[in-house]
Amino acid sequence: MKRLSLLLAMTLAAAPALAQPIMVVPYRPPETVQRIAVPVDPKEDRLKLLIISGQNSYEHDWTGVNNLLRKQLQDTGRFDVRVTEDFDDGTLAMLKKYDVVLLNYSSRWNYADEKQHLWSPAAFEALYQYVREGGGLVAYHSSFTWGRDIPEYKRLIGAVMQPGFSRRSPPDSFMFELTDREHPITKGLRRFHWTFTEDMYTNMVFAPDAKVHVLATAYDDAAAYLPEKAGPKYPVAAYAPAKLKAMKGINASHPQIWVQDYGKGRVFSFTLGHGPDTMMYDGVRTLVARGAEWAASGKVTIAPFDKAADFPTEPGK
Repeated sequence: MKRLSLLLAMTLAAAPALAQPIMVVPYRPPETVQRIAVPVDPKEDRLKLLIISGQNSYEHDWTGVNNLLRKQLQDTGRFDVRVTEDFDDGTLAMLKKYDVVLLNYSSRWNYADEKQHLWSPAAFEALYQYVREGGGLVAYHSSFTWGRDIPEYKRLIGAVMQPGFSRRSPPDSFMFELTDREHPITKGLRRFHWTFTEDMYTNMVFAPDAKVHVLATAYDDAAAYLPEKAGPKYPVAAYAPAKLKAMKGINASHPQIWVQDYGKGRVFSFTLGHGPDTMMYDGVRTLVARGAEWAASGKVTIAPFDKAADFPTEPGK
């Protein structure tokens, strides 16, 4: 307990002014039991999707997410999904076999760590060239927690988290709002959707030359930082009323989902999806599936899952 208190004190002392402290606690992702996605008949006409993974931060159940993404996407009948955990020396020829790539990758064990595991320069260039030439890309959740020191990667996905400036609002559950419900990905969906065991990324740093079009935002409410709501991960001293009031972006809406072009390619940036729990919400899994289809083909044919669909909200309509 004394060591933990000392670590906490040192962390708070080292944190930049008005920044969210980066906490590291003993933790391992939970083990999950899920149905395994079985191979698709090669004769079926499906979009081919590759999940690039293999490294992620300590609090993410990334292997469970990969398996669930593969199952859910294949269950739509629209995708044939593969997963690679080694893209260190990836090539353009490898990527060209697919219509769309989904990044579920983070180069660091903790996103404030100096040490990171990066792909080879040739692998980075292969990814950039693949999208420039028309390949689709889905940037998923932890993909935004690294790349802050790689300008072209930031341009590719639109924005990244910057320690000392960006922050994660108190996790667990929050609602996000679709601010553009006419885009092919969001058309026919309800305005508000729930998440669970989720991170709300705030104050993200957007690439100056990325022309992003925001589809959804979430509201960073100061009331969510109250100790009885935020829980022990958020030290009371770091979020005293005066400090909280001075934080940039508090009591404001922040982009959570957006799209942008990169060369001839379409990019769907989806900051949600922390773990398998939140992926069970109809709104979240609908957006992932439709975003992947749009990135791959420019069209959306996948119908909303039950609770994601729009419905009348006024009497008599």
